[in-house]
Parts: sequence; structure tokens; C-alpha cells
Amino acid sequence: MVAFVLAAIAGIINVIGLLGFDHQAVTHMTGSTSILAEAVAAAEPSRALHILLIIVAFLAGTVISGCLIQDSTLQLGRRYGAALILESALLAGAMFLLRDNHQWGMYCAACACGLQNAMMTTYSGTIIRTTHISGMVTDLGIAFGHRLRGLPVDRRRVRLCISVISGFFVGGVGGAMLFERIGFETLWVPIVITAAGGIGYAGWRTANHFA
Repeated sequence: MVAFVLAAIAGIINVIGLLGFDHQAVTHMTGSTSILAEAVAAAEPSRALHILLIIVAFLAGTVISGCLIQDSTLQLGRRYGAALILESALLAGAMFLLRDNHQWGMYCAACACGLQNAMMTTYSGTIIRTTHISGMVTDLGIAFGHRLRGLPVDRRRVRLCISVISGFFVGGVGGAMLFERIGFETLWVPIVITAAGGIGYAGWRTANHFA
């Protein structure tokens, strides 16, 4: 359920980036790197710098996550609450900046996505990415291939892949529909979800006296 919600959040953020004035994805860096390469080849320094800053902002988010949580494996008691609250703050900043057509909003959104993606990259030995689905689609295809050959399949991994893929898709659909009505105010949805999750987790962590 957590993976579904986080993937849905990323789906909302990414579709807003695509539908907004910049028309740029912010939840995954593969496409951004290709666009950067194209901009460099076309000798367009301002566009290249903009895309590079999106990549750097995403990287900065992962660095912040590494400093806060200090591990990539899900383990109750770690500072996920602080990470989620910070993600909420970054998304709030992104919303206000994007409403004013300011490119720094894209950098805040990319940083928030990097932070989220790095929060929980491993669970029970299973690799998880909640801001992009290329790996999940690949793993799902491998599982189906194994099934066709009569080989054993990790059903937990399949369920996780389906959860992340469907969450990202549902978030994208909902985000696109809301964007048509309220524009960048759509970001209030992930802002509220991450803030509520962060505050709730931080309260639980305090109540259980984790160091």
C-alpha cells in the first residue's frame, strides 16, 4: 500500500511537470539525460543548463535522503517522517514557484522526487523505485517469461511491481484530470499526503522512543 501511494504521488508530480509550462518530466532522469545530450548537441546552452539543474536537483534529493535515513533498506524507526515532511515542504515550494511560471519550481519538484526515490530502495531484499517504473515493468516481464517457461516466480515481487505501476498510472490519470481544473494547485494532493504521513510517522516514532 505504501509503495502504491508513493508511486501515485510521483505520477501526479510527473504529469504536472509534463502538462505545465515547461513540459518536462521530473521523476526519472533517463529521459532528462537524453534531452540534456540533445541540447548539448544542438548547442543550446540555456536549455542544457536547465535540464542539468533538474538532474542535479534530483541528485541533491537523494543526497538529503542518504543523510537523513542513512540506509536504503526499509527499517522502522528510521527518520522517514522527517524525509516526508521535507518532501512536502519542497512540493509546496514547487507549487508556489510554478504558479508564477518560475523554473525553480521544477528544481524543487525534482529534488522532492529524488528524496522520495531514495527513501526506501530496498525492502526484504527487493529493489523498489517509486518515482519511475522502467525497472518494475522489466521485472514484471521477466516474471511472466519465467512463468511461460514453467520456472518459479517471486509472487511478492510481482505484486509489488503491479502495485507501483498501477499507482504511478492512477496518480498520473488523477493528476492530469485535476490539472485541467485547478492547474498547479493539484500539488496540494501530494503535499497533504506526504505531510500527513510524515507527521503521523514522526509521532509514532517518538511514541515508541526510537533513537
